[in-house]
Amino acid sequence: MTITDHHLEQLTAPEPGAERKTIEKVSIVISKGSLEGVYPGLIMANGARMEGIEANLFFTFFGLDAITRKRQGRIKVATVGNPGMHLPTIVGALPGMSWMATKMMARKLEKLDIPPVPEFVELIADSGAGIYGCKATVDMFGLEDKDFVPQVTGVLTVGEFYDLAAGGEIVFT
Repeated sequence: MTITDHHLEQLTAPEPGAERKTIEKVSIVISKGSLEGVYPGLIMANGARMEGIEANLFFTFFGLDAITRKRQGRIKVATVGNPGMHLPTIVGALPGMSWMATKMMARKLEKLDIPPVPEFVELIADSGAGIYGCKATVDMFGLEDKDFVPQVTGVLTVGEFYDLAAGGEIVFT
């Protein structure tokens, strides 16, 4: 089945006389530590802030790399087992493939005026978005406050994250 413009209009059009609802708050969960795992959440948070929407980023598991001092500038494209690469796993495992894919993606992002992860995190924080680490993951990896970049607002439990996200949308990238 193909969604035509008419069908799309029917799906998105508000009822006649109904007030259109807008998103006022979004909380984005970033759990993957690869470029293709981190950038979607950063781009969504940036877009939300540009539209005046409250945005919070919650980094968990390997997504924490994007806000960890030692790892933030070293995030790479995942070439092994990544179906989006359209490469056999064995080719993705060859030495230098991840480095090459990362360099290629960095060039494409630069052409689109999308900043590197450290600069992007700083830009999003400066726009007023909240940047949080997941307490369970922080404890599991043995991390401390000093391990994080200065833009990190805090470390939250999952329950605290839900309280923060209350009344808004939660997006898992």
